[in-house]
Amino acid sequence: MNVFAEFAERVRAIVRGLDISSDLADADLARVVVEPPRDPDHGDLATNAALVLAKPARMKPRDLAEKIVEGLKADGDVESVEIAGPGFVNIRLKSEYWTGILGQILKNGTDFGRSTLGGGVKVNVEYVSANPTGPMHVGHCRGAVVGDALASLLAFSGYDVTREYYINDAGVQIDVLARSAFLRYREALGEEIGEVPAGLYPGDYLVPVGKALADAHGDALLKMDEAEWLPIVRDTAIEMMMALIRDDLETLNVRHDVFFSERTLHARKDGAASEIDEMLEELRNRDLVYQGSLPPPKGQLPEDWEDREQTLFRATAYGDDIDRPLKKSDGAYTYFAADVAYFRSKYLRGFKQMIYVLGADHGGYVKRLEAVGRAVSEGDAEVIVRLCQLVKLFRGGEPVRMSKRSGDFITLRDVVDEVGRDPVRFMMLYRKNDAPLDFDFAKVTEQSKDNPVFYVQYAHARCASVFRQAAEELPGVDLSEAALMQADFSKLDDRGELDLIVKMAEWPRIVEAASEAHEPHRLAFYLYELASALHAHWNRGKDLPKLRFINAEDSQLSLSRLALVRSVAMVLASGLSVLGVDAPDEMR
Repeated sequence: MNVFAEFAERVRAIVRGLDISSDLADADLARVVVEPPRDPDHGDLATNAALVLAKPARMKPRDLAEKIVEGLKADGDVESVEIAGPGFVNIRLKSEYWTGILGQILKNGTDFGRSTLGGGVKVNVEYVSANPTGPMHVGHCRGAVVGDALASLLAFSGYDVTREYYINDAGVQIDVLARSAFLRYREALGEEIGEVPAGLYPGDYLVPVGKALADAHGDALLKMDEAEWLPIVRDTAIEMMMALIRDDLETLNVRHDVFFSERTLHARKDGAASEIDEMLEELRNRDLVYQGSLPPPKGQLPEDWEDREQTLFRATAYGDDIDRPLKKSDGAYTYFAADVAYFRSKYLRGFKQMIYVLGADHGGYVKRLEAVGRAVSEGDAEVIVRLCQLVKLFRGGEPVRMSKRSGDFITLRDVVDEVGRDPVRFMMLYRKNDAPLDFDFAKVTEQSKDNPVFYVQYAHARCASVFRQAAEELPGVDLSEAALMQADFSKLDDRGELDLIVKMAEWPRIVEAASEAHEPHRLAFYLYELASALHAHWNRGKDLPKLRFINAEDSQLSLSRLALVRSVAMVLASGLSVLGVDAPDEMR
């Protein structure tokens, strides 16, 4: 139940019934929104209806607002309504309306806020997609969490979501991986390899790969030419690196439904065309590919630059800065060609939205991916790219440095092992994805209001503690969900109690707004605000015993307040579940 969407429709209905409705026949009523006012003292809801409709209605905003106010005064759920500023309409609802929402929350439990917004539209969310050349490092962590939480959010909002990992198992870096693994294979056979040569991966994580190759093949690979052993070593290395990556992601509770291999796009079986071949032929037939040359790069020309004819995709016709090469000078396909074929594969699988969660260093990919989406699907599918800025690590305020190539780096597993999965996930979502994030190992484990994940989880644990206390102080009182549903919610007449209900009523709106914007961090912000409201009301009860959740002298009032506490716990648990964070009943 989205209170704000419901009242937006009520306001639109009032507008349609005005004697000026003919002047508004062509007006876009979808622009009418109802939101929480900036200052809660101004009311529970605020609408911009008079401001956005004044011009088509040929009226002054405040004059139109007066007509809307008259309509709202006749609404049985409205307690008061007033005009503010240039024409905003502020609405305060009757307490009975708000307390009625508790019944909705208790009835739906953690499904309260679940939406049909997506209408079953098929969405593909691709995230992480790190090269399978080593274990996950902390640089991958943010994109993994953002992508995973976004997929959960969209599923909660009614989309048909597939979580996908694109395995970059083709290209130069994979051959480098194979040669690095072959060096460890020679080491496993007893050879002294010395310092790992520059250009190869030096990390010890390849030692088990070398041992596995030695166990499987003995010294047979040493007797082969590189052209023979390279594919054997490459396959083993990729398989073991992906097992390592899956295991790393599991520690963070990040999962994928599909692991898509880039090599399958290049594969040609029994002389048949590859998926990239098919893509190129399709684009040629639609005149989206041509033979031409690109302008020289801006600034000083590279020494190896040459003006030559290439196979180009008409990316500029779809919003990109330049047309993009699909083939190299040696006739091999470019990495971009695989990107186009990969999008085409998604589209042929029926996806209408393709969401890419990428690192900030992929900013240059946004326009080209959007162009690919428009061209290949002929506007039928949408490409959405979310970039994740870097995470800076600190320990007690001191920077922690990392370097993947040196082999001396902080892995994702290192971070999770030190602070736990929940702090990592929550803090990666407590900033907008495109804003830089400082992660301090000390701060994310301290037990204080300044640590958002502790503060939110503690709110849920506090709710559970209230029920344990109630079982002791109210012996014989039925505290079941059914009993709470039957409580007299009209007893909840304190402003702090109503403020908690109003805050919970925002949850469905937050879910839908976050889904439409593809911004899961909004959920983390909301949960912190709800937790703050609960803790604030708890503290009022310490000073004013009459406001405490449990009153041994009045079991009926206690039951009503316990229904409120249970509802808060359900909304907190719902939000934390979407974010992939536990909702504990106790904090140790």
